[in-house]
Amino acid sequence: MTTFPIRSLLAASCLAFGGAALAQAMPKATLNVVGNLGITTQSKELEAPMWTQGVPAASGGAITVTFKPWNEMGLKGGEVIKLLRQGLFDVGTTVLGFLAGEAAINDALDLAGASTSIDMVQDAMAAFRPHLDAYYAKNQQVKVLGVTSYGDQVLYCRKEFNGLSDLKGRKVRVSGSSQADFVEYFGGSGINMPFGDVQQGLQNGVIDCAITGILGGYKAKWYEGATYLYRLPINFAASVTAVNMKSWNKLSPEAQKVLTDQYRKLEKDIYAQNVRENEIGIACNTGKGSCPEGAAASMVLVDVKPADLELRRKALEERVLPRWAARCGEACVKDWNDSVGKVVNLKAVAGK
Repeated sequence: MTTFPIRSLLAASCLAFGGAALAQAMPKATLNVVGNLGITTQSKELEAPMWTQGVPAASGGAITVTFKPWNEMGLKGGEVIKLLRQGLFDVGTTVLGFLAGEAAINDALDLAGASTSIDMVQDAMAAFRPHLDAYYAKNQQVKVLGVTSYGDQVLYCRKEFNGLSDLKGRKVRVSGSSQADFVEYFGGSGINMPFGDVQQGLQNGVIDCAITGILGGYKAKWYEGATYLYRLPINFAASVTAVNMKSWNKLSPEAQKVLTDQYRKLEKDIYAQNVRENEIGIACNTGKGSCPEGAAASMVLVDVKPADLELRRKALEERVLPRWAARCGEACVKDWNDSVGKVVNLKAVAGK
């Protein structure tokens, strides 16, 4: 007969009893959750399991969740917050850049060219978070649960590409106003195109280049239309997760704490995954190294030109930041200067 140490049995009993007690104490709740882009490893390995397994387990079964990424619902991403505000679901996640055309504050955390590393964008997001929370509560009637990012957002191009000056005359799929301003600084044209249409757009020559995460582009098979991968990070696709305010207020304090605690853990897990996946994405797109995600492609990896580091900063200072400041307004710019501006060592001027 198998025997177990008394200490282990006691620990297991306490865990089971604690979960049962929590379930009895916490009112039952069912949440309809719309997740971020479902083809990504971030969604499949972290976001979906957190909602469908982590939250129910942490609540002792009191909270049940239905989860579906926005792309699997036939959405393009930009509609998520509007539909969330209307109460069509309880929780929604989307890329903030998709919303920048409606309100420039959505670009504040992750302006193209502002943060130059995954660590810097974490600091920028944390610094601006109180202002984003206040905006969403007042203007969208939703409670911000958390803010995350993807990995480095880089250029995939069909034809030979050697650096930022080669953007001139090219049509580039972008995912926000600041990316469009960045591309246009170099003489290119920023094209708004749903993520699901990009692969075909690259294959058919409708667009010349597109910007996304290194592994995300591989998972979407952008290598079937693009040949060149430029390693320079432009930004990091900051994303927001929010809860309909009425849905949030209906939850017990205990349930709210479960969601908050689970999302804090998710934010940390996503950061760690982003750090790992930049190099995995390079290996999968180029065949230089082991690709654990499938058969490697054979894209040409273009190393970052030192001069482009300065050009990225110039594009930010001379085009991206002034245009964003004009769109966002004086109060918004002050909040940015007091938060993100200190992280990236820049000062924006409203209306400039």
